[in-house]
Amino acid sequence: MIELRLLKYFLVAAREGNITRASEKLHITQPSLSRQIASLEDVLGKKLYFRTNYGIRLTEEGLLLKKRAEEMSELEERIFAELSGDCINGTVYIGAGETAGVKHIASVMKALHEKYPCIKYRMISGDAEDVSDKLDKGLIDFGLFVGKVNLKKYDCISLPDSDSWGVIVRRDDELALKDSISPDDLHDRQLLFSHQAKTQGEFSEWLGYSIDELDIIGTHNLAYNASVMVREGLGILVTIEGIANVGEDSGLKFIPLMPEIKAGLMFAWKKGNVFSKSANKFLEFIRASV
Repeated sequence: MIELRLLKYFLVAAREGNITRASEKLHITQPSLSRQIASLEDVLGKKLYFRTNYGIRLTEEGLLLKKRAEEMSELEERIFAELSGDCINGTVYIGAGETAGVKHIASVMKALHEKYPCIKYRMISGDAEDVSDKLDKGLIDFGLFVGKVNLKKYDCISLPDSDSWGVIVRRDDELALKDSISPDDLHDRQLLFSHQAKTQGEFSEWLGYSIDELDIIGTHNLAYNASVMVREGLGILVTIEGIANVGEDSGLKFIPLMPEIKAGLMFAWKKGNVFSKSANKFLEFIRASV
């Protein structure tokens, strides 16, 4: 059994990267902190860090423990916020991929805020796999999923919005003269894919040939970063509309796919989940919005 106190000590040391600074922050002596972490290593049977000339460097096991300790610390903060006080003043945690559908979520937040101004929100970005993992671990209350995703283990609401797939090219690219993009247009071109587009079925079906025939030089989770790569001439970005700047001053242009690909949006949560008062209110408002 691991004492939470030891995990907190280790987490401070891991974040500071230095035992001396961590001990000062925790208001304990440096030898005492070293002994506490050593006892944690004994319990786990793993070396968690090495000393360097500049501080400490976490081992692979130490990095994993740091991640888990941060998750536990976040859960502790949520429990305290949700159970303290009588008014509805907790935080609603929502995970979402890059999608224009976040506009719908934001409109619900605004409506809820007007009635319950003490409720706060934390949006956590990630692809479908990241969001699903956080839902399963109880680190978020809700997840927003785009396109064809297996959601059998969740309760879901289908949002009225949908995303349109297309490409982003430089305005001096020959494809910028087109009003739409066909599968043949992408053959023999260097492509940048969102991880989502590469792993879901909609694009493969539209393509009509194996996705392995494409020259995919990179994948991404953030369209902004990928759009910078396009601007620098690294390739064509396959993504959804509305999540990257393609204004006149950007030097970029979004062109839809033809035939059109629409990706539906699903708002999901764990079956049988016990929600905080704030999350319950958010679910009530999102149901009413659709």
